[in-house]
Amino acid sequence: MGKKKKDTMELRFYEVPQGEYVLALLGDNWIRDYGHDESNLHFHNLMEIGYCKNGTGELILNEETKRYEPAMVSIIPQNYPHVTISDIAEGPSYWEYLFFDPMVMIQELYPDNAVMQKKVLQMINRKALFFHEWENRGISVLVKMLMDEMRQKKNHFNDCVRGLLIAFFAELLRMCESDVSENEVKKKTGVSQITAALDYVRLEYANNIRVEELAKASHMSETHFRRVFESYMNMSPMDYINLMRVQKACDIMKKTNDPMDVVAQKVGFTTTSTFNRNFKKYLNTSPYQWKISPENYERKLLNYNISALKGW
Repeated sequence: MGKKKKDTMELRFYEVPQGEYVLALLGDNWIRDYGHDESNLHFHNLMEIGYCKNGTGELILNEETKRYEPAMVSIIPQNYPHVTISDIAEGPSYWEYLFFDPMVMIQELYPDNAVMQKKVLQMINRKALFFHEWENRGISVLVKMLMDEMRQKKNHFNDCVRGLLIAFFAELLRMCESDVSENEVKKKTGVSQITAALDYVRLEYANNIRVEELAKASHMSETHFRRVFESYMNMSPMDYINLMRVQKACDIMKKTNDPMDVVAQKVGFTTTSTFNRNFKKYLNTSPYQWKISPENYERKLLNYNISALKGW
């Protein structure tokens, strides 16, 4: 059985295909021994839905260790550290996954209502959910229907996926609201202490962010926050902010032909020179060179133990 891992974490980026709502990781490629070649917990830029089709093992969710077996569902928020570790003696496990950006759906459901959007996002990002299929038939059926739509991709599948995601969100909110009422206040431990700060950066990266604001969101003094943040992320809060800005810049450059000074402004860099300097720091290439050769995006970020990996 694997050991709980919590020294540093890896940040893994996924991209939803353009024009679609969901990235689906399905099929035999996901029959594997999980966790035994990994040294740390990891977290994603997207929400992860997992369904265990076969196998047993442990799912480590931040500070908690859960046993998994077939017909179990996991719903893991953005920025939530986790790792799957299959039982070696039982052979490979078979998981399938869906990844999506919850803010896309939230903005569709609550247009022009920023307060409600923030409230819903905070609610669904509060904690990971993990349960047997029979414990919540509503969500489980919707997850399997979503996976089937993405597996088959028949005519109008994207419209079906959108409808299923809306229904999934409704069920997820019901489950989160019930969980909040039963466990209203719980002392945060481990990396959950800085989850609010990670969420804050994800929402406000384009604006001027002070470390003092992140500490306040995490209910810590600035000095204590810096120490806790660096102990888990192995980088300073400002380095993490700039890392997020660089990643968002990559997304913009893939989808638009905006000039570099416009890209820099959109992601929160005050000058193009600051943008260029940070881009070079993390990806070891200039924004222009990256745009004409975007495979650079798949390289690990340099000089940091927190790694930006494309997918698994």
